[in-house]
Amino acid sequence: MKKVLFVTSEAVPFIKTGGLADVAGSLPQYFDKSKYEVRIILPKYVCMDEEFKKQMHFLSRFYVRLSWRSQYVGVLETKVEGITYYFIDNEYYFAGAKPYNNIYEDVEKFAYFQRRFWRRCRLFSSGPISCIATTGRPV
Repeated sequence: MKKVLFVTSEAVPFIKTGGLADVAGSLPQYFDKSKYEVRIILPKYVCMDEEFKKQMHFLSRFYVRLSWRSQYVGVLETKVEGITYYFIDNEYYFAGAKPYNNIYEDVEKFAYFQRRFWRRCRLFSSGPISCIATTGRPV
């Protein structure tokens, strides 16, 4: 079975600001579940609906070095319609009233999310992972 991991900043039904959420949330449903195991990783925004947060289960926590400081990373999980979703918890970066605040903060926020966490994603998978980043380029 091939494994596919979507790393995205938003996905329906959890958080949506534009078309990326529609694609990241609906495309995994179209993979043949007998041939592919599809999972999605996205930030756990404080502004997400509380009903979704109640469905999440704690998996792990660790710290990553980011420049001169160490940042907490919590990992939570839930399943929706056969798809496993992982949420990255860090209120320093994801506590705003909306997912995107201003370009200067957002650049650091997503550098933290994608670059630092990517090295740890092997925690959640045994064997190789095939994936396409949100840019559409193979990683």
